[in-house]
Amino acid sequence: MEYGFDNEKYVKMQKENILKRISQYDKLYLEFGGKLFDDCHASRVLPGFDVNAKVKLLVTLKDKAEIIIAISGEDLARNKIRADYGIGYDADVMRLIDNMRELGIYIGSIVITKYEGQPSADLFKTKMERRGEKVYIHTKTKGYPTDINTIISDEGYGKNPYIETTRPLVVVTAPGPGSGKLATCLGQLYHEYKRGNRAGYAKFETFPIWNLPLKHPVNVAYEAATADLKDVNMIDHFHLEKYGVSTVNYNRDIEVFPVVRTILERITGHCPYCSPTEMGVNMAGFAIDNDEVVQKAAKQEVIRRYYKACCDYLQGNGDISTKEKIELLMGDLGITPDDRKVAVIAREKSNDCGVPVVALELPNGKIVTGKKSNLLSASSAVLLNAIKELANISDDINLISPLTIEPILKMKKELLKEKYDFLTLEEMLIALSIGAVTNPTAAKAMSKVKELFGCEAHGSCILPVTDETVIKKLGINITTEAVFGSNNLYNL
Repeated sequence: MEYGFDNEKYVKMQKENILKRISQYDKLYLEFGGKLFDDCHASRVLPGFDVNAKVKLLVTLKDKAEIIIAISGEDLARNKIRADYGIGYDADVMRLIDNMRELGIYIGSIVITKYEGQPSADLFKTKMERRGEKVYIHTKTKGYPTDINTIISDEGYGKNPYIETTRPLVVVTAPGPGSGKLATCLGQLYHEYKRGNRAGYAKFETFPIWNLPLKHPVNVAYEAATADLKDVNMIDHFHLEKYGVSTVNYNRDIEVFPVVRTILERITGHCPYCSPTEMGVNMAGFAIDNDEVVQKAAKQEVIRRYYKACCDYLQGNGDISTKEKIELLMGDLGITPDDRKVAVIAREKSNDCGVPVVALELPNGKIVTGKKSNLLSASSAVLLNAIKELANISDDINLISPLTIEPILKMKKELLKEKYDFLTLEEMLIALSIGAVTNPTAAKAMSKVKELFGCEAHGSCILPVTDETVIKKLGINITTEAVFGSNNLYNL
């Protein structure tokens, strides 16, 4: 992989700027945009970005910091899923807590925002409290966003309970966008000042990158990633009018800034920011050290987002407008779906053989394919072929004996009553790892699996959910055609 981003420089600059903000207040509420762990989008569009850069930065500040995790009652009610891992937001909150505690980061509390009596929110609260977690309930702010007098009163922010915090840096994070992080931060500021405490607010942002051009592929990739939210990158006219410098932000931050500025002025006596860009702590643009590599990676991300939007629409998980918007963005960048090499090869191979095919590009640029058979899924086949290639193992050598596969398939059919009549990717890896104990060739191949991290892959049809989940866990960037692999409604 070519790198175009200096992660060490980025973390250093972010930390310096956060410490500068902390020094200005008794307590700083820092809204964390994007994903705290596993920021795969950032690592894909900024090659060299550590997927866990944010949390590693927090580890260096853990003596000063505590975490509030916000989750929307609306998201709990509709069982919103984190797409890259296929888990619900409720499960992701638990995952976040476990992972941060393992790193010694202090979790102060959970807040359920936008609460309207949702039974799923009540259930989540009960579940967390019985595990010893502190959970707060916040309803929607009365009067928001137009009635400032009501917002900044005991009927507005004051109606929701104050979240007890003890450290100078309070990070408010969430499993996804629209979780009520901003309302949580501003509500806390209201309570802090009523208690005589001098508190401040800032945002930890990554995208869009304010000091890149509006139509830079990295910023376009962010717009593609949030197409379902109708986000649009815009020039921050507040910043331009104040400083004469053109910077990039997105519509929701720009639209809400006058309200936030007024609220901050009314709560604290003044607003330290003249623009939404100033509210953010975002040094990512200064850490790009190879713009050509970054632009190339970002264009590929836009194409990946297009394929995902097509599949989401086919599966009823998205609307046609998301796909159409990304098509327009691809037109702006002068790219097409066929600019993804693995997609073209997977389609051609599948058309030739008449069965599902997955194509995977190895780190050296060579593309290998795998097709569905009576024994293996297409994903299992391509991974076997890929690690054979990396280990210089002849194609005619069976890493897993058919005599091993057949009893597994028999057990799946007769005992587990499963409909998959082939080894899924996870089952194949388990069989391979068991064989590697006594088979040096299999062990050699197994050692190469980790080298597939960051590789590109494409399926000629939508993959079984189990296979797609494992591929993502391996760090392979997978896309598929918007075509069902079978006529089954339950097991694809």
